Amino acid sequence: MIFLWIFLGLLGLFIVVTLIRAAFFKPEKVETMPLTEESVDIDRYCTNLCDAIKIKTISNYDRDLVDWAEFDKFHAFLEERYPLIHKTMTKTKIADASLVFKWEGTDPSLDGIALLGHQDVVPIAEGTEKDWEHPPFDGVNDGEFIWGRGAMDMKNHLIAVMESVESLIAEGYQPKRTVYICLGHNEEVVAAPDNGAKAIAKYFEEQGVHLEAVLDEGGAILPATVKGVVDCNLAGVGIAEKGSVNYKISVNAKGGHSSQPPEHTALGHLADVIKDIEKHQFKATMPDFVYDLFTSIGKRSTYPAKLLFCNLWLLKPLVVKIMTKIPPAASLIRTCTAVTMAQGSPQFNVLPQKASITVNFRTMPGVTFKDVEQHIKDSVRNKNIDIEFLVGKEASKVSPTDSKAFKVIKELCESSNGKNLVAPFLVMGGTDSYNYENVCDNIYRFAPFVVNTGLLLCTHATNERLPLDSIEEALKFFKRYVKRMTEN
Repeated sequence: MIFLWIFLGLLGLFIVVTLIRAAFFKPEKVETMPLTEESVDIDRYCTNLCDAIKIKTISNYDRDLVDWAEFDKFHAFLEERYPLIHKTMTKTKIADASLVFKWEGTDPSLDGIALLGHQDVVPIAEGTEKDWEHPPFDGVNDGEFIWGRGAMDMKNHLIAVMESVESLIAEGYQPKRTVYICLGHNEEVVAAPDNGAKAIAKYFEEQGVHLEAVLDEGGAILPATVKGVVDCNLAGVGIAEKGSVNYKISVNAKGGHSSQPPEHTALGHLADVIKDIEKHQFKATMPDFVYDLFTSIGKRSTYPAKLLFCNLWLLKPLVVKIMTKIPPAASLIRTCTAVTMAQGSPQFNVLPQKASITVNFRTMPGVTFKDVEQHIKDSVRNKNIDIEFLVGKEASKVSPTDSKAFKVIKELCESSNGKNLVAPFLVMGGTDSYNYENVCDNIYRFAPFVVNTGLLLCTHATNERLPLDSIEEALKFFKRYVKRMTEN
């Protein structure tokens, strides 16, 4: 009986402590200063974005299949629409079609900042052209959205950067820090051997350039509303991005005619390999930035929800276990494994002598290619397999959240709208920014456009479009960001 009373006493104490913790579990006070009034030309932005979408800057892993005339057309378009940038900043063409614009600062002792963008877009999936409400390369503005390939990824971001810098130059602003605009040409080609951003970063390294901060695409501002629980706009700032690596795994067997099959063909043995790989997932852990993300949301939530979030330190193992059952959530806390391709016999009546699968791994920061290869060997019971590295890029480093750049992003976002909540997160896909790690420690992935999840899912898909009501604040953000980062 005494043990029961002790248990009930401890339980009661825990409840009391939890209630007290939840009561004081409040958002940190953001140190804000009045935002500068910024003049932006929304109509000019819309016209220029629509015209930019009309230029088919489609990249390809095989550079011989790229229509380079379209990139030349895009460069001419930029020169025509942004004359002050071309007059004030020096322009350097790098690799096949990447561009670097340099706006010299007044204090050469200060490290510069870089605003990144990529000119290229992904192609339209064959057979889906007629599924678009407006043709994908017409750049239609219907008064509510701007439609077309690149409207969200990422000509909207690129044109916003160009518009903002052009406007600052027109207003006579002179930065103390040097400002670079870096426009890659093949970001959409994963692990391209001739990556434009990689060439730009190498150029910086050769020039002795070290950057204070890099700002690239990545997170957006997402309305996060759950009735009775939380009502905010989640502004995710990517402080790291996952890696991506592909391995080909093969099983060899005796071939022959399908009329005399063995108990298991090469594909049958390969089926066991697939099961082993899918069954043995990488271990899931909650990184600090995921913990911080949940904590930040929890502090904005209503009182019942606070009871969960304020005890995340205790409930972390349970939360991790639940997250592994939800694919989008699991991708935040572990290296993901996806068997994506399979090859066997070239004909229906021929037994395969070799059967192969291709497996794509999206690696967490800290997990290397060697780790993945060892994981495959440890997971698969059949040791008579061939493992071949195909192509990949390592996960990025994790940028700090106490840098000037992160604080400026947070302050600008949360000062512009009291509902905005800035939190660090992990970017699932890849960006050009990871190439800059040799010349910058503070790399952030953030697009200041307010868009819902449904619109984000149109990226790389049919009916990609940008809401017009997200433009004004995005343009103001870039102007304010450049000013704040280059004042000293």
